[in-house]
Amino acid sequence: MVQSASSYRDAVESAVEEAIDRLDLETKVGLLTGVNFWQTAAIPEIGLRPIVVSDGPAGVKGGSSGHDETTTSLPSPTALAASWDEDLVREIGLLLAGEARAKGVDVLLGPTINLHRSPVGGRHFEQFSEDPLLTGRIATAYVEGLQSRGVGGCPKHYVCNDSETERQNMRVDVDERPLRELYMPPFERTVREGGAWTVMAAYSGVRQFRMTESPLLVDPLETNWGFDGAVMSDWYATHSTVESARAAMDLVMPGPGGPWGEALVAAVRDGAVPEAAIDEKVRRLLRLAARVGALEGVPAATPLATRPPQAEVSALVRRVSAAGSVLLANDGILPLEPGQARRIAVLGPMAAVEPGQGGGSANLRPDYAVTPLDGLRAALPDVEFLWNPAERIRSGQHTLTPSEVRLPAAAGANAGKPGLLVRVFQPTAGPLTGELGTEITRAERRDGRLHWSGDREILGRPVVELSASVVSEVSGRHRIGFEARGRMAIYVDGRLAAEAGEPVETDDIDAIWHDPPFTAADVDMEAGKPVEVAIRWQKFYDRPAIFNFVSMEKPAPRLDDILAEDERLAREADAVVLVLGTTFQDESEGADRRSLALNPAQDEVARRVAAANPRTIAVVSAGSPVLLPWREDVAALLLTWFPGQEAGNALADIITGKVEPGGRMPTTWPAEQEDVPVIDTRPVNGMLRYEEGLNIGYRAWLRTEVAPAFAFGHGLGYTRWTYLDAEPATAHVDPADDSGSIAPAAVTVRVRNSGPRRGKEVVQLYLAGPDSEVERPLLWLAGWAQVEADPGEEVEVAVPVDRWAVRHWDEAAAGWAIEPGTYDVRIGRSVGDLRLATFLDVQDR
Repeated sequence: MVQSASSYRDAVESAVEEAIDRLDLETKVGLLTGVNFWQTAAIPEIGLRPIVVSDGPAGVKGGSSGHDETTTSLPSPTALAASWDEDLVREIGLLLAGEARAKGVDVLLGPTINLHRSPVGGRHFEQFSEDPLLTGRIATAYVEGLQSRGVGGCPKHYVCNDSETERQNMRVDVDERPLRELYMPPFERTVREGGAWTVMAAYSGVRQFRMTESPLLVDPLETNWGFDGAVMSDWYATHSTVESARAAMDLVMPGPGGPWGEALVAAVRDGAVPEAAIDEKVRRLLRLAARVGALEGVPAATPLATRPPQAEVSALVRRVSAAGSVLLANDGILPLEPGQARRIAVLGPMAAVEPGQGGGSANLRPDYAVTPLDGLRAALPDVEFLWNPAERIRSGQHTLTPSEVRLPAAAGANAGKPGLLVRVFQPTAGPLTGELGTEITRAERRDGRLHWSGDREILGRPVVELSASVVSEVSGRHRIGFEARGRMAIYVDGRLAAEAGEPVETDDIDAIWHDPPFTAADVDMEAGKPVEVAIRWQKFYDRPAIFNFVSMEKPAPRLDDILAEDERLAREADAVVLVLGTTFQDESEGADRRSLALNPAQDEVARRVAAANPRTIAVVSAGSPVLLPWREDVAALLLTWFPGQEAGNALADIITGKVEPGGRMPTTWPAEQEDVPVIDTRPVNGMLRYEEGLNIGYRAWLRTEVAPAFAFGHGLGYTRWTYLDAEPATAHVDPADDSGSIAPAAVTVRVRNSGPRRGKEVVQLYLAGPDSEVERPLLWLAGWAQVEADPGEEVEVAVPVDRWAVRHWDEAAAGWAIEPGTYDVRIGRSVGDLRLATFLDVQDR
């Protein structure tokens, strides 16, 4: 018998209350701090197992201490938002639920739904869009997909954590209307419509409060939106006992330790925190446990997912990558028809390497990765491909790959296999060049990525030794070292080659883990001949986690030689696919970008290759806006974002016309950095002022006299669309809804596919209120719909007007209001290409 929603809710509440009655204060408080990096406490006597969480959101990293196993690598969230396709994103949620359950994970820490306020934001790639409606609808679909198969979503980072500079301590000074109308609505939608089971409180704060201590956790999150799940802190974001406990913060992560524990028990005993507040936190955490199937006697809220077969996973990732790729420009060269190009040059620094990802908690190990060159070769077996092997040797340091490291003799039977040996020794106050203390534990890692979290063996300040046989495919002077702060000694072939660092005293996790210096030894290497490297590093903080990299800097070929070879290959080819972009070293959690420019060498490659062959298709793999000063010199320009592990296959599908690139821009891309109307992310005296009010993204661009390179909503396909006409619509205020809703309404639009191929169009609807007595943006997105049509076919589509499209926050009344009257409706292909006009009549009932 299928249980109704109300009877299930009653069963959960009954089981939760019964469990709370059996717990003493110390046990209840113990439940409110994680036991390690990824798990909550178990209480077997009430049938509670640990709840396991995992980083995301473009894959499931897993809940192990290594948090580093391979997993499906999805396109970046910017690519998901670029699809403008909620059904497709819901499928991604289902896939992620299966991945999570296969790894024993109950809650995925995502999606990231802060806004693209500034294009230099370090986690821009991990967020969806500059628009609150697009962000909210895509995020809700993501959460719905996850939770429909028993895995909790965790929208983050509540709220206004839109940039990384000084994120640990900064406060955002934002007016009430933009707070309520821009930055909160994505969270509101995932709670009201998506029913999110958890929310993550940000490091940063709003006005005078840290978010882990903020009254915004109560109002509007709980009292107005009806959130009944658990609020967890971002990792190490809780800095107080009483203030955070009196707020509606439920779970301090990670553990062990933290500001609650015994200190919170004492605060309750002293009357500083009411025990009823503790009971409410436990209630919310047990409710989450029931929903994910972690509380005996209560079934999970939804059927638990299983991972689909690998072929289905690969096909979906490939489809999503193409659906989010945006064709920015095309002179007709795409798609390449059969026989058009018998010889294709695939050039650029991203052409034959694993596709890029953003850095930080979203960075993961792909199960596999298809390079652009490999994908095109597989799709076009009769074409001759030209490429420049020298471009695989990247300038600057890179994390050591499995092909560059072999386990040393100390690994015993595994010596010589790909990998790096990690040994942990007792702390020492003496020099790292002397005898080390007792070995505590050891582990093997497949490459130079050292992610290790949650184990008690790395609590405190032990000495970590990383050793491997390192090999390079080129000869010359290399630099091999470790990206970390603190004391370090580096040995090469048994000899001390570098020694550096002083003890560091800080508990700022960005200072500990993000953008560290590269301490390295100079090593003369012969191609193919290994050298024995051992790096000793003393951990300088107590937290049980290490997120660092063993890296190598190779002698790069001369840029002039690479450019000359690229020009030669371009001239010999019938067409060129030029792949450029960024990596986690450019875009990462923990630091905002300083510049939107690509590496200057990439711009020079683009200019020279385009000059050598006018049939150049430029492919940009970047999670965030970059400047493309040569964009008008190429025949076509395709943006794939960070495309995921099926990058090469999805690119081949687009190039050959097997599929149409389906993406539309979820954020505005500038032509020049100085044109960006809202860019600053630097707090002044700890405060970041959102002076622009309601006008971020395209809303801000519309108030400037400068055109961007690519407008919000822009994207081409492989056909042409004619917008024929649109009918006016009427909407009525919904008096039964306190969230400022209108009753369902839609604008009917007719379009024609005027091109030669079947295609898809995203019909976008924007509103304006020229006669409004309320300050509003010049235009704002109010809805969209996707249509498909054959050549010559006319299609009529009803574009829904979002229920919150005309609400505004009335500061005097401290609530939502709707201004009746006539709103202008603009309809088109992007905010910069509006083809039709009509009106929306909003009426009181």
